[in-house]
Amino acid sequence: MKNLLGLVLALLFTVSQSYAQGGPPGGGRPSGDGNGRPTRDAANQELNLEGNRPRGNSKISGYIIDSAATVAVEYATIAMLDNDTKKVLDGTMADEKGAFDFTKVAPGKYAFKITFIGYSELIVPNVKVVKGEDVDLGVIKLALSANMLNEVEVTGVKSLIEERVDRLVYNAENDLTSKGGDGADVLRKVPMLTVDFDGNVSLRGNSNIRVLINNKPSTIVASSVADALKMIPADLIKTVEVITSPSAKYDAEGSSGIINIITKKSTIQGYNLSVDVGAGLRGSNLGVNGNLKVGKLGFTLGGFGRSFYNNASTVLNQTTFGATENSTTNQTSDAKDLGIFGRYNLGVDYEISSNEYITGGVSFGTRNFNRDQDFSILQYRGDELLSNLNRTVDSKDVSNNVDVNLDYVKIYKPGQEWSVSTQYSQNNLTNNFDASIFDINNELPFLQRNLNDNVNREITFQTDYVTPIKKNQIFEVGAKRIMREVNSNFSYLIGQNGTYQLDLRNPSGLLNYNQNITAGYLSYTFATKNKINFKTGVRYEHTEITGISNETALALPTYGNIVPSINISKTFKATTLKLAYNNRITRPGLQQLNPNFNASNPYSITIGNPNLRPEISNNVELSVSKSFGRNYVNASFFGRQTTNAISQISTPSDTLFGAIISRYENAGTQKAAGVNLFGNFFITQKWSVNGGVDLFYNYLEGQVQTLDGFKTVNNDGIAFNGRLSSQISLNKGWGIQGFAGFRGNSVMLQGMRTGTPMYSIGVRKETKDKKGTVGLAVENIFGGMQFQTTMDSPLFTQQNTNYIYNQNVKLTFSYKLGNMKFMEQKKTKSVKNSDVKSGGDVSGS
Repeated sequence: MKNLLGLVLALLFTVSQSYAQGGPPGGGRPSGDGNGRPTRDAANQELNLEGNRPRGNSKISGYIIDSAATVAVEYATIAMLDNDTKKVLDGTMADEKGAFDFTKVAPGKYAFKITFIGYSELIVPNVKVVKGEDVDLGVIKLALSANMLNEVEVTGVKSLIEERVDRLVYNAENDLTSKGGDGADVLRKVPMLTVDFDGNVSLRGNSNIRVLINNKPSTIVASSVADALKMIPADLIKTVEVITSPSAKYDAEGSSGIINIITKKSTIQGYNLSVDVGAGLRGSNLGVNGNLKVGKLGFTLGGFGRSFYNNASTVLNQTTFGATENSTTNQTSDAKDLGIFGRYNLGVDYEISSNEYITGGVSFGTRNFNRDQDFSILQYRGDELLSNLNRTVDSKDVSNNVDVNLDYVKIYKPGQEWSVSTQYSQNNLTNNFDASIFDINNELPFLQRNLNDNVNREITFQTDYVTPIKKNQIFEVGAKRIMREVNSNFSYLIGQNGTYQLDLRNPSGLLNYNQNITAGYLSYTFATKNKINFKTGVRYEHTEITGISNETALALPTYGNIVPSINISKTFKATTLKLAYNNRITRPGLQQLNPNFNASNPYSITIGNPNLRPEISNNVELSVSKSFGRNYVNASFFGRQTTNAISQISTPSDTLFGAIISRYENAGTQKAAGVNLFGNFFITQKWSVNGGVDLFYNYLEGQVQTLDGFKTVNNDGIAFNGRLSSQISLNKGWGIQGFAGFRGNSVMLQGMRTGTPMYSIGVRKETKDKKGTVGLAVENIFGGMQFQTTMDSPLFTQQNTNYIYNQNVKLTFSYKLGNMKFMEQKKTKSVKNSDVKSGGDVSGS
């Protein structure tokens, strides 16, 4: 999808002379607008958006590539000139595929001047346009300037990390060590993000984020971010965008920001086919993707399957304090995990006319995750041994989801367009377990079974309109309607000798939850002559909720939220200052709402809460970045305050002696303040090093139960995360990359969780025809990962130690074949739902 907002800003501004001398962040790219596209200074060149050049009905298009590397020159500047006077008539900028076009061109003779930092200027003269006929300039090759030729005689390294105005971009396709893994393996290496062992993601210490896939939501993400990441192969991910200050155009969801995962796409004329295969100690994968483009009609078809296997162990020690006696539980467990995941997609795009496009797509995902766990449990009443049990649990986490979208866009002139987007999404999720309980004599007293079927449906209608105002302003307006339905049916059974009956001691029931959201937004962008950019906006969201839980109507009021945002940036001498403020809301997701009583571990039980209210947060961010040559550094300072914070609150069970129940609640207030430091450095043309640290202070306050009733408690602490990555491009197609990271301690209202290190190294070799690669990588080869969760309250203490045998050696192979030529990418829009809190894995362990 070609980003029209970036195109408009490209027409408004040219890159300032001081910026060109200093060089942009991330190895040669200019800083961008609010959607990550470059901006230009209007004072340096008159690019006319008001229609003063002659207008007609022809179209001129082309594609710009590097003459030596035969790769797209992203964001090259193309000026349309009068062929005789060389007066500038219009201008545009190439997109991320190098494609560009001019529409509504009058008959005549034109010349085109193509420029980009580090390349020699190129003039394409004598382009004749006949009335009613389009002109395809084909592939235009830019040559590097003379002072750059010595550097490019060796193979270069593209930056893993780029910084743009409102987001950070991690180029996952350049990450050798993640091949053969899943989405969680990629996100662990992204600055500002931390990912735990279950795949739960947090941004700057806050897990209340919104995850999009190709700018679109999915019900599988709404159900669980961890589940979604397991279904996305690392090889399929092109970039990961971390958006810390979203504009009013985005849904107001995600108190700490938005993560947008962009998968690899092709814009080709002809066909191509790619095959990716991998095998390792922790997983194997097989993927096939194909593209076909004939004239105005294009198809994409792909499939990917991955198997995952691992071992884990836990040690749980907890004590509950009663009025007259205490209960102590000592528990150990060993687990074997086996998962099979797949994701398949079919896409169609059609060019109705030169300025109208329609696209559609269907994607289907499936996951089948099994965990076989053996527990050994000793329970004491005071000093007396009360029970000695062995428990085997077979947990099944099975889901399938489908997303169907149909999108339409009409372009009136460069920078002015109207779009309509629709999407239907459904996720069917089953969380069941079967448990067998043995006594000290290894006899089988009884069986236990939990059945939990969930369905999450979502229908979205969205329309957006954007138009330039004069030469330095942009106005955007849009509306959206989201209709959601969540259903959960759960029950407990007990049995002996294979015969089951309903367990009246444990709750069974049904949840039907309906949520309808109506939203509208206004956004205004203004650029001053002295290179100060303002992007302000306001969004209003009206939420209606109805629901029934166990035949009781939920008392959830209708509410409305006004969500303002402002982004200000100033660039001077290769230095960019940014200041941003936004207000965000976080609605509870399926895992937080689901009232199923998950007792796969009978002494550490989790349960959702259908009466949860949304979180409200205020965020402010100040950042400064400096580029020097291809290198850059960035420092971001942020503050966040959240009310109605959704957290798990743990209390001893009233009915199950010695058990602790963790339930989602609107616990209270969360405050955070800190700094993110990261940089990207090129030691040589072939060797780059990048890294960063996150340091922030967390304060949590909320209501917890004590012997004297509910009381307000607080907890605070400083968290530290770090990462360092280096990649080297060697001769004859060889490459090597290493990564080391540390996930620091995290603070919870009732305790803390310790951190753990991780590391990997990989090597890759290209085939002689440059179409294939063979890679070998190792992860945590000298030992697995261990972390410990400690909770301390007036009613209980708990210490849970988890060890995951995450050592891995993997071999990967990929190959591409086809008969293709590059073509322009269609200007399509899509649904972007970013308003639901995604729950983590809450199954007992």
